[in-house]
Amino acid sequence: MQVFSRLVMGGAVLAALAGCSSIQDHRGYLIDQALIDSVQPGVDNKLSVERTLGRPTFVAQFGAPAWYYVSIDTRQAAFTRPQPKQQTILRITFDDAGNVSGIDKRGVEKVVRLDPDGHKTPTLGRDRSFLEDLFGNIGAVGAAGMGGPAQGGNTGTGPNGS
Repeated sequence: MQVFSRLVMGGAVLAALAGCSSIQDHRGYLIDQALIDSVQPGVDNKLSVERTLGRPTFVAQFGAPAWYYVSIDTRQAAFTRPQPKQQTILRITFDDAGNVSGIDKRGVEKVVRLDPDGHKTPTLGRDRSFLEDLFGNIGAVGAAGMGGPAQGGNTGTGPNGS
């Protein structure tokens, strides 16, 4: 009986430790340095870049024509948000004729962590309590002084007086 209880206790400890392990994940483009090095400014064009590297992660919508290849490796401990471990952003810019004019590579130093304040979106107007939101419109419809026909308000035959 003692051996069985030690086995159960050991299994429980191993299961608890397994929950503390980190999860590693890869998102985006799979970097192949040999393929990236084969793309040369002034030699390649959009078609040859697409055949060599594949379709870009996204294409610049404004400014100079550019293709972006994004690769992110993340690490996540139990009950936490994923943290970027390594990131590569490859930007290939093109001239007006569609030929490669430059290649730029950036890393994890460009990652910014945003932390919203208070987990609320500020709005214009006054702050109302839950009860004011719930009961705030009671009596507002058809209240006295709301511009009926005698006060020069809407006098039409439509459903809202128009």
